[in-house]
Amino acid sequence: MTVLDLRLTQGLTPSGLPAVRLGEPWLDAYLDFLTARCRPNSVLAAGYDLKVFFTLIAKTPAEVTAADVLGFITAQRTGSAEVLGPVIAVVADADAAGGVSARTVRRRLSSINGFYTFLLARGDITANPVPLGLPTRREHDQPRSSRGSRTPLVRSPRTLPVILNPDEADALTSALRTHRDHAMVAAMLLGGLRRCEVLRLRLEDLNVGARRVFIAEGKGGHQRQIPIFRRFFTHLGDYLSLERPAEADQLGHGHVFCVLKGPRRGHPLSASGLDEVLDGARRRAGLAHVTCHQLRHTCLTRLREAGMALEAIQAQAGHASIESTRIYLHLGDDWLAGQYRRAAEAIDAQAFAGHRTAPPTPEVISPITSTVMGLRGRR
Repeated sequence: MTVLDLRLTQGLTPSGLPAVRLGEPWLDAYLDFLTARCRPNSVLAAGYDLKVFFTLIAKTPAEVTAADVLGFITAQRTGSAEVLGPVIAVVADADAAGGVSARTVRRRLSSINGFYTFLLARGDITANPVPLGLPTRREHDQPRSSRGSRTPLVRSPRTLPVILNPDEADALTSALRTHRDHAMVAAMLLGGLRRCEVLRLRLEDLNVGARRVFIAEGKGGHQRQIPIFRRFFTHLGDYLSLERPAEADQLGHGHVFCVLKGPRRGHPLSASGLDEVLDGARRRAGLAHVTCHQLRHTCLTRLREAGMALEAIQAQAGHASIESTRIYLHLGDDWLAGQYRRAAEAIDAQAFAGHRTAPPTPEVISPITSTVMGLRGRR
């Protein structure tokens, strides 16, 4: 058994593209493949996931078996420093032993599966050691040709994201100090932009007259043009006329949001810089926890509560699948309450219609209970 000495490094390809390396030929070939089709952060995340896997497994890619993959899942969930065996933990959150969350395990498992699928397509291996799932009881009784989907190796619950209430949103925006910061927060809180989309905005992407912005580099490489409320453009105009450094024009990068102070004045603002701005405003506002993605969730939830169609929210958010947008149906409490109220009133009306000849008295049970009891009697 050969133990790999993997070192995660970043550099540039001969064509100038960002490159991630681990120092193993098959792994580096796969990362090069990802570089041509994924965002740099996605390639870096895949490289890190593969480094974690092969460091823990302590085998070369050709030596890995399905038992190693299952053991890796257990080790990740329990926080063990070694592979203990093919036992699958399915709890939702990291436990006291220091394991990672189920979502992180699923992402790492996806990276490993993608790597071996790549090797299989190239002909380097004859079988993918990553199991597709575990067979269900019903699947054992079916012929192999008709077997359906399997139980996933790792289950992660779909939890509702936390959003800001109106008072918290007002407190946060009141704690911002510059027009630039107001504009960036408004892009997420009023337009539903992702953090990376805010930072990638360029001057040519702004359509001030129509109050729209063009997202040239959305998630997955998808582009879209979306409207944003006028408050964003008000702060944006003040920032461009009063705060944006002249050095930004001299550098010629064209990014809208730049560093305002220090040795990097005029350079594009980084993700850590935006997080620092938001974290400072959060502390001044006295809020416990606020993230850029939380602002995006808040925007899309409020749009749904205001009656915006789900398909329109999908277009605003830039979701590839409307299934990702359906979560805002559950976040919108007013929407759910309204749907329930109309259904309950319809049931109530039907129940009263059956008792028109005999008005209910205090001794008569409620209409809904009467309806339910009647249904039970007909079984």
